[in-house]
Amino acid sequence: MPTHEKVAPSLLVHLRRARDHVDRHYREPLDLDVLAAVAGVSKYHFVRCFEATYGETPIRYLTRRRIERAQDLLRAANLTVTEVCMLVGFSSLGSFSSRFAQLVGETPTAYRDRWAARGGARVPGCYLFMKGVLDPAGTTGAQSGRRPPPPYGPTVNT
Repeated sequence: MPTHEKVAPSLLVHLRRARDHVDRHYREPLDLDVLAAVAGVSKYHFVRCFEATYGETPIRYLTRRRIERAQDLLRAANLTVTEVCMLVGFSSLGSFSSRFAQLVGETPTAYRDRWAARGGARVPGCYLFMKGVLDPAGTTGAQSGRRPPPPYGPTVNT
């Protein structure tokens, strides 16, 4: 269980900012230097304080968030394991598969197939890419995983 006793209360807002950054930008390449900069503290102090506060290191938190998002995609979308791997921010299918199996208890393929066997509706991957919901290559001009901004032009106030 995390404890706040070891961490100065004034630092908690900075740690929360870094954790929120991970939650919003888990698809992007994130490392300790980036996260410590978001928190505004040195890298080593950041790691110690983050772990004391949240019970896990920042990188373990990032990995867990990526795996949780992968589980969502494997359950709900008709995507390959490789597509899911890249969409959640892993650059290696091997490391994704091994970390997924460690955290979830089964391989990504077995997980996806088990959920598919339940017969629930799944969103076609091509639809997600076409609508800009998923854009790993950044081809729509929007940031990965976000919808493109509305077109510019005259606005009508009502």
